[in-house]
Amino acid sequence: MGQDTSVQTQEFDLLSIGGGSGGIAVANRAASYGARCAVIEPDRLGGTCVNRGCVPKKIMWFGATLGHALDEARGYGYALTRGGHDWAALVAKREAYIRRLNDIYATNMANNGVENVAGRARFVDDHTVAVDGVHYTAQHIVIASGGRPSVPDVPGAEFGITSDGFFELQECPRKVAVIGAGYIAVELAGMLRSFGAEVTMLLRKQHLLRTFDQMLREALFEEMTDAGVEIMARAKVAEIKRHGNGLEIVCDTGTRLPDFDTLIWAIGREPSTDALDLQNTGVATDGQGFVKTDAYQETSVPGVFAIGDVTGRMQLTPVAIAAGRRLADRLYGGQPERKLEYSNIATVVFSHPPIGTVGLTEEQARSEYGGAVKTYQTQFTPMYYAMTEHKAVTTMKLVTVGAPEKVVGCHIIGMASDEIMQGFAVAIRMGACKADLDDTVAIHPTNAEELVTMR
Repeated sequence: MGQDTSVQTQEFDLLSIGGGSGGIAVANRAASYGARCAVIEPDRLGGTCVNRGCVPKKIMWFGATLGHALDEARGYGYALTRGGHDWAALVAKREAYIRRLNDIYATNMANNGVENVAGRARFVDDHTVAVDGVHYTAQHIVIASGGRPSVPDVPGAEFGITSDGFFELQECPRKVAVIGAGYIAVELAGMLRSFGAEVTMLLRKQHLLRTFDQMLREALFEEMTDAGVEIMARAKVAEIKRHGNGLEIVCDTGTRLPDFDTLIWAIGREPSTDALDLQNTGVATDGQGFVKTDAYQETSVPGVFAIGDVTGRMQLTPVAIAAGRRLADRLYGGQPERKLEYSNIATVVFSHPPIGTVGLTEEQARSEYGGAVKTYQTQFTPMYYAMTEHKAVTTMKLVTVGAPEKVVGCHIIGMASDEIMQGFAVAIRMGACKADLDDTVAIHPTNAEELVTMR
């Protein structure tokens, strides 16, 4: 059957469904090679990262970290104490900054010749999508629609908010429950505690950050409990009840936790694929709705690709950007083998203190390499805390394999670990061995030098 000629149709070389970091990156890179590209996005440009993720999160983390600095300043001779904090003023400045970023994305796309289509895309067939009655076709379509926070199916779940709702708060909660054990949960809990909220975390299982190295999990648990965060393990939420202005959490064990003014669901994220009408295509998804791809980001339909959170792999902004740019290099830049390698990708958790990690955990390494694994670990109090009443430790671990002691994992929790990790990630990706680190002259006095002086 032929296409309906009464419908307006626009043709492109590449369409990106989603105006987040990955979708914009692939379109901009493809356009640099001369491809005619469009980005389709129903919301503000920049996606989760810019609007409700990395960027506003890091601003709030900076604010929370300054609170710690105010507490510690007296140790350095400053007559400072914490005063009142204007949460609403910080939020207003944060949102103004994000609006400027939205505008920058739009300007850069226009300068690159990428068309910005405001609206929600729905597939008509494998290479056609409809947006507000207009059809857009392309030889190459990239699904980069991202994800959204999950909310459990329990009575009263609607009384809680998600990380999206956290960024809509106009004042700091008095008493907040954070449900979850992953990086979003620990980041929000740490920030809120530093801003003065009374924080309780409820973990469905035993540990925080279950997929991270055991050293990191244990160190973070100690730091968060020392900071006053109450952590309840094996506390599965069965129901949320509202009593006046307060919320009561009922656990499956019968335990009741009353008088919360805010509850945040941080139990994971799910793909934004349900509104794409993928049933009109041959694009395959898994049981959770994530789009399946091969090593080159291609779906089960030739010419249709998926990148970023919608694939369920390494849900990190730089990963989506890297995958998108490599895809464009391959399709239009004459680099037929260009693809993203998903191993040895460093990441940071902006907890308090922050965590930096790359490569295999010790548990993963031992499962893969057995007795060939050797680890090096150190724990120390950074010099910064020599003058302060509060002492926070830094813990580091190197995971090595075989006679050359090739470094296959590096894990840090403590001051500046977020900045330290980037350089060591380069070394590990290049195949550094323990001897290479040993032969590197330390920068003294720094926290990072401990990674090249471990014995």
